Amino acid sequence: MIDYTGLYEFSPELIRLAEEAEKQCREVFRRIDGIAEYNEAKVLKAFTDHRVSAAHLVGTTGYGYDDMGRDTLDAVFAQALGAEDAIVRHNFVSGTHTLTVALFGVLRAGDTVVSVTGAPYDTMEEVIGIRGGGTGSLKEYGIQYRQVELLPSGEPDYPAIEEAAKGTKMVYIQRSRGYSLRPSLTVETIGKIAQAAKKGNPDAVVFVDNCYGEFVEKSEPVSVGADLMAGSLIKNPGGGIAPTGGYIAGRKDLVELCGYRLTCPGIGREAGCTLDQNRGMYLGLFHAPSAVAAAVKTSCFGAALFGKMGFKANPAYDAPRTDIIAAIELGSPEKLCAFCRGIQKGSPVDSHVTPEPWAMPGYEDPVIMAAGTFTMGASLELSADGPIRAPYSVWMQGGLTYGTGKLGLLLAAEEMERCGK
Repeated sequence: MIDYTGLYEFSPELIRLAEEAEKQCREVFRRIDGIAEYNEAKVLKAFTDHRVSAAHLVGTTGYGYDDMGRDTLDAVFAQALGAEDAIVRHNFVSGTHTLTVALFGVLRAGDTVVSVTGAPYDTMEEVIGIRGGGTGSLKEYGIQYRQVELLPSGEPDYPAIEEAAKGTKMVYIQRSRGYSLRPSLTVETIGKIAQAAKKGNPDAVVFVDNCYGEFVEKSEPVSVGADLMAGSLIKNPGGGIAPTGGYIAGRKDLVELCGYRLTCPGIGREAGCTLDQNRGMYLGLFHAPSAVAAAVKTSCFGAALFGKMGFKANPAYDAPRTDIIAAIELGSPEKLCAFCRGIQKGSPVDSHVTPEPWAMPGYEDPVIMAAGTFTMGASLELSADGPIRAPYSVWMQGGLTYGTGKLGLLLAAEEMERCGK
């Protein structure tokens, strides 16, 4: 454990707990490093196989025709993620936007999409049309929605998935937990869901919301039976460097359909200038495996530390990881807000700001968010958030470096000690 004397003054008890937590995590950290090294090799191989050069880092303007940097980045991403094809663009404004483009790209009026991992993330509920005014939603466009709940254990209901897939155009899987306490899904589990869905309907398109999961394991959902997946560049695959953007990857024919939704029929992915964004997206992907490893280590340390403080962490520090998120049940709104204040104090940007709950667009309850990040909303940077509703859990994620991520968690623990409620 680092001696922070002269920099930070933590209580002896907190330092003792942190030392014990870090010692507990040593074997877990070795496993994380092994996965990161494999993924770094995978990414480097994609760069070299596609002969990335300095010319690819330069963007285009206007229509963006013949943008070789853009087109090569698509190919590099596809190979690194194990997909046939990919679209990577800076003008995807969020993960929700990227997922929405994929949904509208593949689905047509009269089609049915079934979520087989229970209710989707809050912001996706308005996209689907099961909450909010419904303007522009799948529902308004005549696309039907159904849902298969997870079992009480949090495991997928495979027989129900097989049955629900019959007559369905798309099977929707959310890899990460969102604002729920169910387990995030491993790539192996996603493969089993895909197998069950294809057994019920071989023509069903298996689509995965892959946000928060890229490079946490050695493979991605498209390697185990998923047809399509999408994610955000201000999360894992942007490596903390890409300032915005998203990607869609998977079967070539489906990616092509998404390109027509991204722009318009007749143009698809052939146009779209990259301005000065190429370099950041290439560099971000290159750094992604190591940055993701730092975030997973931060998450594991946090689970161990707050477990020792008497709080329930999900997943536990030594549980297999498939995303960068850990949820901690804090039991009261006061502790939830104190945790977020501490994380904010440990942020490199806006550390002097005090986060407060607010009615964030797209969310059902007031949400408190701590995120002093270089990129607004970047979940790969240390951040924490949670809705103000029982059991007052906080979802923490990110940490571009393990050392600073650990410090942020110590400051969160210190703030909770002061809160005392």
